[in-house]
Amino acid sequence: MQGKGIIKFFAILLALVSIYYLSFTWVAQKVEKDAAEYAKGNPAKEKAYLDSVSDLPAYPVLNHTYQYCKDKELALGLDLKGGMNVTMQVSLRELVKALSSNNPDVAFNKALGEAELAQKNSQKDYITLFVEAYEKLSPNTKLAAIFATKDNQAKLKFNATNSEVKAYLQDQGNAAVKQAYTVLDTRINQFGVAQPNIQLQKGSNLITIELPGVKDPERVRKLLQGSAKLEFYKTYDNREVYPLLAGIDKLLAAKHSAANKDAVVKKDTVAKDTAAKKENTLLGKVENSAAKDTSLKGGSKINANPLFSILSPSIYQGQDGQQQLAPGSIVGLALHKDTATVNSYLNSPEVKNTLPKNLKLLWSVKPRDKTKVYELYAIKLAGAANGPVLSGDVITDANANVNEKGNPEVSMSMNSAGALTWRNVTAEAAATTPKQSIAIVLDNVVYSAPTVQNEISGGVSSISGSYTQEDTKDLANVLKAGRLQAPARIVNEAVVGPSLGQEAISASLLSCVLGFIVVLVFMIAYYNRAGTVAVVAVLINVLFLMGVLVSFGAVLTVPGVAGIVLTLGIAVDANVLVYERVREEMALGKSLKQSISDGFTHALSSILDANVSTFLTAMILLIFGSGPIKGFASVLMIGIVTSLFCSLLISRLIFEYMIDKGWDIKFSYPWSSHTFKNANYAFVKNRYKFYVVSGIFIVAGLISMFTRDFNYGVDFQGGRTYIVEFADKKVDAEQAREAVVNTLGVGKAEVKTYGADKLSITTNYLIDDNSVDADAKVEATLRKGLDQVSKNYSIPSTQKVGPTIANDLKTSAVLTIVFAILVISVYILIRFRKWQYSLGALVATAHDALLVLSFFSLFKDVLPFSLDIDQAFIAALLTVIGYSINDTVVVMDRIREYLKHHNAKGEATEVVINNAINSTLSRTIITSLTVLFVLIVLFIFGGDVIRGFSFALLIGITFGTYSSICVATPVIVDFGKKGLK
Repeated sequence: MQGKGIIKFFAILLALVSIYYLSFTWVAQKVEKDAAEYAKGNPAKEKAYLDSVSDLPAYPVLNHTYQYCKDKELALGLDLKGGMNVTMQVSLRELVKALSSNNPDVAFNKALGEAELAQKNSQKDYITLFVEAYEKLSPNTKLAAIFATKDNQAKLKFNATNSEVKAYLQDQGNAAVKQAYTVLDTRINQFGVAQPNIQLQKGSNLITIELPGVKDPERVRKLLQGSAKLEFYKTYDNREVYPLLAGIDKLLAAKHSAANKDAVVKKDTVAKDTAAKKENTLLGKVENSAAKDTSLKGGSKINANPLFSILSPSIYQGQDGQQQLAPGSIVGLALHKDTATVNSYLNSPEVKNTLPKNLKLLWSVKPRDKTKVYELYAIKLAGAANGPVLSGDVITDANANVNEKGNPEVSMSMNSAGALTWRNVTAEAAATTPKQSIAIVLDNVVYSAPTVQNEISGGVSSISGSYTQEDTKDLANVLKAGRLQAPARIVNEAVVGPSLGQEAISASLLSCVLGFIVVLVFMIAYYNRAGTVAVVAVLINVLFLMGVLVSFGAVLTVPGVAGIVLTLGIAVDANVLVYERVREEMALGKSLKQSISDGFTHALSSILDANVSTFLTAMILLIFGSGPIKGFASVLMIGIVTSLFCSLLISRLIFEYMIDKGWDIKFSYPWSSHTFKNANYAFVKNRYKFYVVSGIFIVAGLISMFTRDFNYGVDFQGGRTYIVEFADKKVDAEQAREAVVNTLGVGKAEVKTYGADKLSITTNYLIDDNSVDADAKVEATLRKGLDQVSKNYSIPSTQKVGPTIANDLKTSAVLTIVFAILVISVYILIRFRKWQYSLGALVATAHDALLVLSFFSLFKDVLPFSLDIDQAFIAALLTVIGYSINDTVVVMDRIREYLKHHNAKGEATEVVINNAINSTLSRTIITSLTVLFVLIVLFIFGGDVIRGFSFALLIGITFGTYSSICVATPVIVDFGKKGLK
């Protein structure tokens, strides 16, 4: 074996890197365990502990902080740790309607409705569908007559063509989606959850949000779907507000002194010390130090200055070296972890009574200069109503530009009414000494507070300062959000409670461990000492796989765990192919060393072809899948790569080491050495019987599909699904179904058992209602029905999918399956260079897909678990297709080899092919068995969440093994009687 040194070096390096990245998870969990022990069940104390140690060294030697380790740890999906996943759709219908100034034109309003209906079954965007509908309804009317106005004449002329109007509307739609994204990005920080995630789905009006550990889903729904509120405020100067803050600090100190007279600060608390920086820096350096097993360092300062110990006054060091109050509207700065405490101080009744009624203190939207320090602004409320001086609906446009000096700035335009008010406001602000700032506030968060240099007339303003280009883009989007006419609505939602997440973790770990044990026992029991080499390779493979997952920042979901379990089976497949080949070489009388060398060499082609085909299906799934299914695909892809490395290189190194040491290596036991040896089954002769058997099942399945259809999951039919857990364990599903149907309405609810003590309830009740409180209405109605069955229950998981999203997912699923089959067929054509092989693979994969679909239709109401057609099922079906090709390639590779060497002897093609199938029967059966063993474990112990998923894999791979021998090969024979010679 050449290059052993390089392979060893790379393997050791990869192992060390994997251990290093996995160590972040161990360190983070150690800190969190300490926090849990300290808090003793108090969530607030636990969070405070973790906040206090977030910036302290936690990693031995390297001194990485806890927060750094937390960011690098293995990320768990919401289905494992609990939380809320939301997909929001920006309403382009409302945007188009608003851009027309709510035009009453009959054709226009009818086109809006028709476009919305058409979008449910179309892949075209809403704007395109609207224009098509309008042109059909009113072919002689120009859209410019509806949309062109004096305010937008710079972008849309009164004589613009319909194509130009369409382009204008699409630009406005894209801008509206970006504005909504900016608003939502700010709002998710208000939920107080760790590691929130928001993504804008490119090329669509959809925004996906993940909120781990959310405790109040209804609050999230209301806050996310609330209207954006952009406002302009005058501000107080820091020197006006500082005396008030100093008074509050004294007030709180007196209160703390009385309440904590004899208090003892316990160990494991964190002290903070704040000092002023030089050169106009508004916040001093914040130093955190842990006081372990001692009283709190600086505790007297916290008691003496409760507010100023966590809120640093806005100061700077003057030329005389003395600290002075900084001018401007910033009155204090604090670390993010302290802002909640500051808020609690400022909102307490005794403190609020000391503040002027027209003073409002608001935080900056983001920390300053890549720190965790947030600025506190002093807002001056105006008028008798104590409101803003100007609301955001006067903004007509805002853009990020570069001024004549090359510095980024934002240009802002207002309508005539806004321009007049703006002129008066800026004139007053510019006339004061020092000049006042005007705060730009969205959803009670300050985005910017530029100082007014002079009166601004005409309604066009420029905002400049220490901005980056990204800052100006964000600010422009915020200003546009003031006239945000496209509300965002939740169209897809999943909520997983922490208890259900913990169940999923337990089931996943159990299935992984048992799956590995099953593979270990089988390989050693069947392949003797050589089996232990495969086991070692699989162990190393798991280490590499997990290390790569963590280093890439991948998120592990329940389907992802299924991908790991499946990888265990696939990892062994390559070893099986090599071992079977080694046994064949040894049967020819070759030495052990030569047999191992030739076995690895001759098995390489079929191993690569089989794994590449599975990799291609996983890649397609990664591209076209969504949510947790992407996690499954990414795990499978990484697992295939690491499996190849371990099976082909690590295993080879181990064997060569054993040979060099003179160890006796056995590849079988006496009972297993002759398994399937000298098999002579008439597969080719009986091919027409196989055609008939498969045809009968497929026809029966097709009849069932067209008459009985499928049970569709909520993501393919739209609606809401609730997992209801009953404390009293035994609940009659039929009784629950009747009670729920009576409250929700006939035909609007489906109730299924979900484990021993749970029910899965799916309903389309009010699914077209886009109001903010629609979810609350449905859940309240559902609970009325459930209360008739039991009062002691909880709803740990919910899922919602809007009808438009459901249709999109269904269409995408069909296209994905077809595309996967075609891609694999093309790959087979390229590798085997004869169309007969490609056709055989195409027919076999289509056969397997149809059989799995038939099974799910025929037995949908027979088996005691869910056989829903959903995204997880599509992932399983694509995996079946990939694995079916895996088996088929193994057989076709042997057929190609036999045809090459045996046709020269004058044997009939059918005889040669039949002999080839029999010679590879051991490889085909054993490779399938290793995966089937793992899938049986996954099916039994993997939990209710993936039982249908694992069942689809189980039957699909069984069908795939059958089709590789009894379908693909007969097709090759019947279409290649002459072309294969």
